Amino acid sequence: MWFDESVFYQIYPLGFCGAERENDFKETRRRLHKIKEEIPHLKELGVKAVLFNPLFESERHGYDTADFFKIDRRLGTNEEFKELVAQLHAAGIRVVLDGVFHHTGREFFPFKEVREKRESTDYRFWFNLDFYGNSAYNDGFNYENWEGHPELVKLRLENCDLVNYLMDAVRFWINEFGIDGLRLDVCYSLPRWFLERLRAEVNALKPDFFLLGEVIHIGNFRDALASNRLDSITNYECYKGLVSAFNSDNLFEIEHSLTRLFGAQPWCLYTGKNLFSFADNHDVARLATQLLDRRKINALYTVLFTMSGIPCIYYGSEYGKEGDKGDNDIHLRPAIEEIDKSANPELFAHLKKLTEIRTSSRALAYGDYEKKVLQNKYFCFRRSSGDETMYTAANISDAPVSFYVCGGEGEDLLSGERVSLESISLAPFSSKIIRAL
Repeated sequence: MWFDESVFYQIYPLGFCGAERENDFKETRRRLHKIKEEIPHLKELGVKAVLFNPLFESERHGYDTADFFKIDRRLGTNEEFKELVAQLHAAGIRVVLDGVFHHTGREFFPFKEVREKRESTDYRFWFNLDFYGNSAYNDGFNYENWEGHPELVKLRLENCDLVNYLMDAVRFWINEFGIDGLRLDVCYSLPRWFLERLRAEVNALKPDFFLLGEVIHIGNFRDALASNRLDSITNYECYKGLVSAFNSDNLFEIEHSLTRLFGAQPWCLYTGKNLFSFADNHDVARLATQLLDRRKINALYTVLFTMSGIPCIYYGSEYGKEGDKGDNDIHLRPAIEEIDKSANPELFAHLKKLTEIRTSSRALAYGDYEKKVLQNKYFCFRRSSGDETMYTAANISDAPVSFYVCGGEGEDLLSGERVSLESISLAPFSSKIIRAL
């Protein structure tokens, strides 16, 4: 599918566009042009899809939805977003939105009606309510929320009217705007039957529609990757493994996860599946902040782009943008004007090359995974599909290394040089992507 062969680019629109932290639900601001202006950059980088974090009308950060049918007025209008999608499509870039179907904000109109009418409205069945309790907002009743956050009201998905409403919204964004996929927020808390209902709805309109589930702990989610459920889930295990392995000079850590998830053994969890791979995103500290020795950053991205999975770049990280989780994650979600695009031209050029290699290789999109060489500070793995075989080699030490993989020769796609597979040499803090000849 197109998503298996793509490199994604993630944008958190409210941050990217410099929106106010809180929605006053009054004036419409027009900021989507800031994303439109970045389309030439996305084309230069070579990405094939954009993942937008929440951009529906919300109270604050986007995950507290107020209206599933409207673009947040701090960003612009529905018509302006439709134009943005059309321009992205014209540039050959697919569009995936963030679907928040587990909870809403308190300004979601059915919940507002519950606050006004209590037992007198049928919308009370859209939520899990306790009319004998009280909430942190002194509503005179209590309700289930997301993980102890009373500003995020949990939806009662067992209610047919509610599910029909959500499916109407999904059809609306497909039919009216032509979106190509959805990231399902808090997917680990969505019932499997809901995923099946959603898959049936989107397949009826667009059979190649991409469904990505946000899953933090992926060990028990294998059954969700099925033709009647999801296409992919977020690979937090390898995100954590990559950063930890590169920081501790212990590549055994990330290689263990790669074999456990994608190896050929019967017990491997996701062999033949592509999980959604990333080095940072809107919820975790940026890679340039987490990585203790930034001389390793290019090699880390080489591994990320060539291991099993669908790679994604978080906006600004192609320039080495820093950001920690301070100030309610605001540091992770800067406005585009706050990003210095000249900060790390070497990293940008490396990611551009990686994107070119990843989007033109079937072995990297669909190939199997096999460990070839492994030491604490350097390793090599093989990806193979059909008649194409690729080797990724990375050295995170401050000394050169050389090792044997197999007989024959190959071409290092990063440098264009011919390489002997009998003696792969790596300079300090370097990597190679070798296509066997």
